[in-house]
Amino acid sequence: MQTFLIILLIVIGAFVILNIYARRKIKNMPKVADSDKIITLTDKNFNQQIKNKRVLVDFWAEWCGPCKMMAPILNELAEELPEGQAVGKLNVEEYQSMAQKFQVRGIPTMILFENGKEINRFVGVKTKDFLKKNMQ
Repeated sequence: MQTFLIILLIVIGAFVILNIYARRKIKNMPKVADSDKIITLTDKNFNQQIKNKRVLVDFWAEWCGPCKMMAPILNELAEELPEGQAVGKLNVEEYQSMAQKFQVRGIPTMILFENGKEINRFVGVKTKDFLKKNMQ
């Protein structure tokens, strides 16, 4: 019984240390610059930018590790999209009212709009192929 407890404590300790290491590594990831094809959205330009086309809007925050992981994926996606489709990003820290309006509870949340109407929603890190397939 005592051996079992020692092994259990070692496993739990290793898990905690690994978790702390992973969180620090993600938090310290450098910010990837947005592609020129990514639309920077605000509460003022949001409706204008999402009308008359299909736009995948990424609701993100500077401190969010998974959001940082999505940045290069969204850059690649934005470069490959055909005319009439785009990727936009909205910082939920700066525009909290927009996050509330669209009931964004966790980030990254990506909402696909067509002609200004929400048609799909994805939460968490997704692959470029998954997003591209869902944008068609």
